[in-house]
Amino acid sequence: MANDILNSLLKEYEQKKIKAEYQAEKRKENLYEKVPKLKEIENELNQFAISTAKNILNDSNFSYAELQQKAEKLKKEKKEILAALDLPENYLKPFYECTICNDTGYIMSENYKTTMCNCLKQKLLNDSFNKSNISNLEKENFNNFNEDIFSNEVDIAKYNFNISPRTNISNIRNTCIQFVENFDDINQKNLLFVGNTGLR
Repeated sequence: MANDILNSLLKEYEQKKIKAEYQAEKRKENLYEKVPKLKEIENELNQFAISTAKNILNDSNFSYAELQQKAEKLKKEKKEILAALDLPENYLKPFYECTICNDTGYIMSENYKTTMCNCLKQKLLNDSFNKSNISNLEKENFNNFNEDIFSNEVDIAKYNFNISPRTNISNIRNTCIQFVENFDDINQKNLLFVGNTGLR
């Protein structure tokens, strides 16, 4: 079941990534049609990148600083054109929902290992939470706890207890609150709830 949920989320991520990249290409096409100079700059920058890579591989004597200076000049011109059109600097790049993993769900750690992005972890957590019985915490919480629905009658023969169900549930409530408030205390004992489903 967990793998099914993860696979489903990864398909969703893939679709988001494809959509963001498709929309970026459409923005490029439309803008390049209106401002051909931007396309020229982009092509030149791409050519600089290719030339630099080739020169490094061939170990040629070339001025990396000079190429870098030209590239920076083109980037500045591109930025100025976008600003003049009142467009953000990243307008021609994909607008990913998560800028950390670029909608892949995974990131590369410092030791070059692939780890799950926090956004994907959160989605998995949300899915588990929504399928649990504690998803409606706005209504189901101690603030709305009503001990009056429990009998105040002490009946050892009926309840096999020398206190009333109301006193008992009140004690349980207080124990639960104490448990939560002291959750980080290593001396705090765990709670174990037993009994058939639906019993109060």
